[in-house]
Amino acid sequence: MTLSILHRMTGVALSVGLIILAIWLTALSSSAQAYGQVTALLGSFVGRLLLMAFSFAFFFHLCNGIRHLFWDVGKGFEMRQVTASAWTVVGASLALTLWLWLTL
Repeated sequence: MTLSILHRMTGVALSVGLIILAIWLTALSSSAQAYGQVTALLGSFVGRLLLMAFSFAFFFHLCNGIRHLFWDVGKGFEMRQVTASAWTVVGASLALTLWLWLTL
């Protein structure tokens, strides 16, 4: 149940993140000054935290979506499998987020 709620929350977070992406693209196409301002904001400590949260939301939503695909074909409904796949989703999301930010 917790992952279902988090899946919905990360979907909302991804929508907000796409608004930020649209702002960045608009600044990129408008002027060097606007692009510099948006880039400076996203490069700040708070901006990087938001980008990290956005990337975690992306990876969590992706991994949990894959988990749901397995459920759609009727696999993984035993309680042990549900618990194991839930922890796998959380671990994979954290690992992918760390991998992304360590390689940037």
